[in-house]
Amino acid sequence: MSTAADTALPEQSPAEQVRSVLARAVSLSLTTDGQEYDLIGMHSVGSKGRITLHPSTDSPLAVQAAAAPRGSLAALLEFTDIAPTALRDRVRARVTISGWLAPGGAGDGDTLRLDLARVTLRTAAGSRDVALDEFALADPDPLAVEEAAMLTHLCDAHEDMVADLVVLAGSRLPHGVVRTLPLAVDRYGISLRCEYREGHCDLRLLFPATARDAAEAGEQVRRLLTTPRCAHQRHPSTRP
Repeated sequence: MSTAADTALPEQSPAEQVRSVLARAVSLSLTTDGQEYDLIGMHSVGSKGRITLHPSTDSPLAVQAAAAPRGSLAALLEFTDIAPTALRDRVRARVTISGWLAPGGAGDGDTLRLDLARVTLRTAAGSRDVALDEFALADPDPLAVEEAAMLTHLCDAHEDMVADLVVLAGSRLPHGVVRTLPLAVDRYGISLRCEYREGHCDLRLLFPATARDAAEAGEQVRRLLTTPRCAHQRHPSTRP
């Protein structure tokens, strides 16, 4: 087997990770001048990552935005990416986006567009700012929207397959694992959360070939189980 020390393992760029989080998100937390809002099903993400809010005309947010000086309202949006399976620590990433909310423009009704100022990604590996041009040019991972259904199906219907995937780590995985669940999947591979009585270790297994959709990802998982060698790594989120 090849480890991260042997070769650079392919993975999503920070900008792609952010776009993937946004593609999956159905809710967000919004902080404006002296106000906090939890918005569910009230935003959309368009081309180049353009974020648009859709508050009702008489909502507190719409009223506050309409009264904002110079027609724009400073805003901080927070997206939390949560694993769809029942892990101990389900938060996989947090995305913070700051900017100014302004009327969406002619033909957009009562929508509010967000003019970006800063994009920040926080994961177990650390926190980093994402350049606005990189964010605008990036695409979500092709599996992002289907990921939850894929992982829950694998967890609920294929426990034996999950166990077989763990075996691929061989002796490099510390002893004492009490439970393993799917953590994440993208076009490059699948990650598993190996839990111990105290703490956990995340294991990433690379697909033999890049997957373009859910069907190909399922095929790549099956290929992993029949291929003698695969690249894998312990994820930086290993906890003591």
